[in-house]
Amino acid sequence: MLELDIESEVMRGLAELDVETAKGRFSVSLPLRPGSRSKRLVFIPLGVKRITMTLLDAHGRFRLTRLRWVWLTPWFAHDRLARRLANVLPAYRGMSVGRVKRALHRESVARGLSWRQLALAEYTQSFWRACANRHYPYWVEEVEPVRCRAWLAGRALEALKEQPTLSLLLPLDDAIEQVGIEGLRQSLASLQAQSYPRWELCVVHSPALDAQLVGLVAECLGEDPRSRLLEGHQRSLAGLTHQAFVASCGEGVMTFSAGDTLAPAALERVVRAWNDFPASQLFYADQDEIDASGRRLHPCFKPRWNPDLLKGTGYLGRFAVYRRRLLWQLESYRDIGRQCRERLSAEELDHAMALRFLAWTSGHADTAELPVCHLPGVLYHRHVNNRHAGAARSEVTVSLVGEFVARLGKEHDVTVEPGLLPGSARLRWPVAEPAPLVSLLVPTRDGIDILKPCVEAILERTDYRHFELLILDNQSRCPETLAYLEEVARRDSRVRVLRWDQPFNYSAINNFGVRQARGEILGLINNDVEPVDGGWLTEMVSQARRPEIGCVGAKLYYPNDMLQHAGVVLGLGGVAGHVHRFFPRQDAGYCGRLKLVQNLSAVTAACLLVRRAVFEAVGGLNEADLAVAYNDVDLCIKVREAGYRNLWTPHAELYHHESVSRGADDTPEKHARWMREMAYMKRTWGEKLRDDPAYNPNLTLVHEDFSLR
Repeated sequence: MLELDIESEVMRGLAELDVETAKGRFSVSLPLRPGSRSKRLVFIPLGVKRITMTLLDAHGRFRLTRLRWVWLTPWFAHDRLARRLANVLPAYRGMSVGRVKRALHRESVARGLSWRQLALAEYTQSFWRACANRHYPYWVEEVEPVRCRAWLAGRALEALKEQPTLSLLLPLDDAIEQVGIEGLRQSLASLQAQSYPRWELCVVHSPALDAQLVGLVAECLGEDPRSRLLEGHQRSLAGLTHQAFVASCGEGVMTFSAGDTLAPAALERVVRAWNDFPASQLFYADQDEIDASGRRLHPCFKPRWNPDLLKGTGYLGRFAVYRRRLLWQLESYRDIGRQCRERLSAEELDHAMALRFLAWTSGHADTAELPVCHLPGVLYHRHVNNRHAGAARSEVTVSLVGEFVARLGKEHDVTVEPGLLPGSARLRWPVAEPAPLVSLLVPTRDGIDILKPCVEAILERTDYRHFELLILDNQSRCPETLAYLEEVARRDSRVRVLRWDQPFNYSAINNFGVRQARGEILGLINNDVEPVDGGWLTEMVSQARRPEIGCVGAKLYYPNDMLQHAGVVLGLGGVAGHVHRFFPRQDAGYCGRLKLVQNLSAVTAACLLVRRAVFEAVGGLNEADLAVAYNDVDLCIKVREAGYRNLWTPHAELYHHESVSRGADDTPEKHARWMREMAYMKRTWGEKLRDDPAYNPNLTLVHEDFSLR
């Protein structure tokens, strides 16, 4: 057993051990988890000459405080190995240690391997982390082809009932200089390689383009009757795209840029979804970047439909296929160009059309099915030069989102301003007058050293004043704590102390607090959180008041400024887990998501706001089956199933000392309770724990860092 303790400014990365033996070399990796001991089994054969440790994917200063080897008996090592597989790998998840060992034995016999060979290979797989910046080429070569075959399995292409013509609009302005004529050739080659043949390409060039360049474009298009070249009447990208749209005739429409390429099965994937989801009006997919040498970089695996994320940034990207009839209703690309005073880049034009689609969905609440379909898989490769040249600008995004807000008739209520990321926007939703009363529920037992800073920080650092603070005392015995509870309730009229003289049950305590609360909005607050600044509650109340929003979560930090909570992903670690945990405070996160308001399936009840009516409609917290763990996840899923969108905001920031008061689940009784609650979640929610719409099926359910699956 290798044991590693590390103190660092950055709480992520890998320690990779290179073991040199008389017969060769091998390496093992161990995720760095500063603040807790990192451990893993390593089989050390005879004849070791040297062991070298290297830190990977870690940036910042660090100090190694412990590096220890502990020799284990085979029995103990096998037991630890089997437990690891049962807790981490999907193939063994939920099995007992004995069942894991028997499964390994059967598989080793079937494959002609020794038990140790197979067991160590599976154990190593449980630690392997496919970081996008290091392992994406491996993923493209080894994993993607397998996934692609699975996505295309089923009915033959010829047997599909509907086989629409798909129109690709290719406006050519002076941006073609970024990729050159060779980039255009690569784009056309990717079209010719499509497995689905019913497509048309409408190329419209700016009248300002050099005649010689236009001739080269015509030469590239060749004699394929599916391709047409037209002279544009305007120079703007919006105007050229509109002209291409009018000239095209396909039932599905998407825009395209010279230099960008499509995956060979990209259009086939769209047509299969077209048949499988006939109510969908928009189809979009994941994308990455490609350089001049054809090397694929920087994948962006997107969530399914995420309206609040779209309001802040154009996360749909370039691969977005709309049904033609809908595009006429959304008004033309030319109208978008006229609405915005700036000349729009391709990314900005995509975002503008997506926002119009979002406005259309808001006005069609009677739609039986969600009219949008996400195709998981990298189907579009954006040329790196196009991405750098067409980056969205914050002032333009603010203008586009402002136009979206006006379409909803809320321009006098909602303020749009630049977001935390370049090219993003932030919407400030109004708080009604008179402001709704918020009831903040804080369960506690003794622990004056953490309770007092929490209570005082909330009372002193909360700009939103119309709240009551209900301290739910669960059998405190400490005289100092009891004296403080009496003193703070006497000193501040907003504070009430309610006694809960029962064994600890987080769900029951909070349900009791809700029955005593007077507020229209409820806040579930741990007794070990402290606001960073005064605006936290205003932001959360403004989001929670929106009729379509259910639970609202905050951005929580450990005391050392590393991320503790930026939302919960279902299925992570078996049931649910915090993504982005241990990221530095200023990190933008995966695809910028640490700095963007977004919809998530669940958020932690360490700091959660929800309207009382919503909480009561779903039956509150489950005190019978989920006394301690997963009750917040269960609540959020129930709220989502009731038709509300849960939301996480980076604009409400608090410190969280995480479970200081309750302690760790380190006794047999606590472990047994945790296993019962985990079993309940799996039994109750089943497949929903394996298919989180706010995540992506190509991302890991083992680690918290958006590494590849």
